[in-house]
Amino acid sequence: MAVTLDQTIAQKQHSFLSRLFSTQTFWVVIAVILACIFLSFATDAFATSKNLYNITRNITFVAIIALGMTFVIITGGIDLSVGSVLCLSSMVLAVTMHAGYSIEVGILASIATALAIGAFNGILIAYLGFPPFVVTLGMLSIARSLAMVASNNTVVFQFGPDHDKLLALGGGAWVFGIANPVLYMILLGLITGFILRWTKFGRHIFAIGGNEHAATLTGVPVKQIKVAVYMISALSAGIAGIIQTGWLGAVTTNLGTGMELQVIAATVIGGANLAGGVGTAFGALVGAALIEVIRNSLGLLGINAFWQGVFIGGAILMAVLFDRIRNFRRSD
Repeated sequence: MAVTLDQTIAQKQHSFLSRLFSTQTFWVVIAVILACIFLSFATDAFATSKNLYNITRNITFVAIIALGMTFVIITGGIDLSVGSVLCLSSMVLAVTMHAGYSIEVGILASIATALAIGAFNGILIAYLGFPPFVVTLGMLSIARSLAMVASNNTVVFQFGPDHDKLLALGGGAWVFGIANPVLYMILLGLITGFILRWTKFGRHIFAIGGNEHAATLTGVPVKQIKVAVYMISALSAGIAGIIQTGWLGAVTTNLGTGMELQVIAATVIGGANLAGGVGTAFGALVGAALIEVIRNSLGLLGINAFWQGVFIGGAILMAVLFDRIRNFRRSD
């Protein structure tokens, strides 16, 4: 039977809409929009320029690390050490600059520290076969302890001759009044999206998460890529640590405590599958946005902040449930 051009176009549009409505990321975007609309009417403070500025800036720290975590989760791994890596990287930057070195030296030392931790995690997981959960859980403790050793468990708030440069780097708004951390987040999101969508490295990551054995048989350098994704995850935590140090103007050994839960939640809520093979940069950003809107709304609605963990944990369970329902329908 002949198919007309109009029928072909209608079929493609229907297929596109079906795919769109079946994606978890789409419904998270809808949830963020609806929450913002509700809060705009329910409270007087939510839609103010100051509050929106704070929300967009606060999203960035979780979102940047979630971008790195997306690489790891797509391969079927997990990184529980990101909060501690953020703390250690921040402390290395602070201590180096406090000793009189320039901001460039401090940033290089911070990035090198993060990459070394990521490489260590990746080698143990990829080449020695250690479970990712165990390795990164151990590093969670090691990295935070090293941060305490580096600072003698004190607060560092003086950053040497380049003190003002660091504060401007993390707390400034150089372009159209947009907070610098937001600009960094957008740039890193675009880079991550490009890598995952358009590069051979990105295709290999998805292949490993989809079927690691099959990826190995087809010549994918599985071990090297696994090391690389854990280095990327640690690097994202290091970058977030540098930015957050400039924003806060001080570093304590509490920095990043419990952040791994928020990062994993943002990634999973945004559509990544903990079993591997699924994940997007946009999903990580949207997931981080939903978490920050939830956190912000608790205070504005007069709800005890201790409920934050309940909402975030519930959102993770809902995201996993959504994924299970979707997979069940596909299997049928």
